[in-house]
Amino acid sequence: MARQLAGLSLRKWVEYLVAVLIGNAIYYYSFMPHMPPALQHQGFRIDGGWLLDFAICVAIYGLIRLGARIQRRNQESNEAHKVEKG
Repeated sequence: MARQLAGLSLRKWVEYLVAVLIGNAIYYYSFMPHMPPALQHQGFRIDGGWLLDFAICVAIYGLIRLGARIQRRNQESNEAHKVEKG
């Protein structure tokens, strides 16, 4: 059985962590220096920059889940082909 932390599997926690770290890196190192002040995150406030950073993290998480789904389908397809071949 998978390990649980606050009702979520360890895999989910790792996915969340990776999404936040990659999303923040993309925002802070790629976007923020070139954004107008309204979209630059100011610490400890909910502002346009925070919302953009959050949206990037959510998009990265979506890509992680999509990749996991594609990988699972490929594994199932490979297993089905192995059964057919015998």
